[in-house]
Amino acid sequence: MPETSTTVRGAVLERIGDERPYATTRPVTVGELELGPPGPGELLVRMESAGLCHSDLSVVNGSRVRPVPMLLGHEAAGRVERAGPGGSDLAPGQRVVMTFLPRCDGCAGCRTGGLLPCEPGTASNTAGTLLGGGIRLRRADGPVLHHMGVSGFATHAVVDRRSVVPVDDDVPPQVAALFGCAVLTGGGAVVNAGRPRPGDDVLVVGLGGVGLAAVLTAVSLGHGQVIGVDPVPAKRELARALGAREALSPEEAVARGATAPVVVEAAGSAPAFETAVALTAPGGTTVTVGLPAPDARASIAPLGITAQARTIVGSYLGSAIPSRDIPWFVDRWREGRLPVERLVSDTIALEDLNRAMDALTDGHAVRQMIRFPD
Repeated sequence: MPETSTTVRGAVLERIGDERPYATTRPVTVGELELGPPGPGELLVRMESAGLCHSDLSVVNGSRVRPVPMLLGHEAAGRVERAGPGGSDLAPGQRVVMTFLPRCDGCAGCRTGGLLPCEPGTASNTAGTLLGGGIRLRRADGPVLHHMGVSGFATHAVVDRRSVVPVDDDVPPQVAALFGCAVLTGGGAVVNAGRPRPGDDVLVVGLGGVGLAAVLTAVSLGHGQVIGVDPVPAKRELARALGAREALSPEEAVARGATAPVVVEAAGSAPAFETAVALTAPGGTTVTVGLPAPDARASIAPLGITAQARTIVGSYLGSAIPSRDIPWFVDRWREGRLPVERLVSDTIALEDLNRAMDALTDGHAVRQMIRFPD
């Protein structure tokens, strides 16, 4: 007997580049869709929690153009309900963390140990399909595309098995969701790309969810002092509460000559990148994880890179291999060294997403988490 579709409730981006406030123009609509059954190597997952991230916002505002209509959401966690034909190593009821860049484990990108993204995974994300090329979402006016192979802003999702990492039940849904993006991207940038040595200070420019996850991770390593940089006073205060020795505005940091051998840029803007480079100590490494608009340009002095032996490194998804790195971060959370739940600034409903994107744009939110009905 063939498997049937599931009726789900989800948040669909209808248009890119709407004027703000989004609470008025409402580029995202919430309604019912049909979710096709999982194919071979795929899973039907019931969502438990999902976070609103700048990567979602960058699709809405047009910084990262994607085809529409698209069901948004890439930072999420849920429970497996069933597997597609052929079964799976994950049993129904297993809690899983979504990862927004699946890895095929066979391409040239996957062979770099996390340095470069998976090539088929990147292609499928750009096209709005699952890793195998399929589209499982539909409504009366036609297909609806998948966001980063996840589409987590819905009550259920069909995902490729390679887009999830299992975690134990002791990891709450909100915490589990954060491991899939904020922690993996920000924390991974510190441990995989920055690689601070004992005694090294770490400086983080941009104290949103990803930047504060980098702060938490650097504090947990205990190698040196951690410094946060952001123009928003409330975010600087939170960075101090999370263990940063200092939290400064960009102007204060430059005026004081605050530098570190490892600097992580997590703001996604050209001025933030320029600040991060300026605050990198001689011989140090600037790790850039932010995603500015494609036409953004920064100005730096090449002589300072050469004469002071500095390194600039790009880090996508924290240069991580999710199946390897998420369990490492979970262990640190269990030990009490990585209290990522403190990144949650608000809990919202799907219907609140347009308003929540305004709050994120204005710098008033760190991580707004969607909680789904049991």
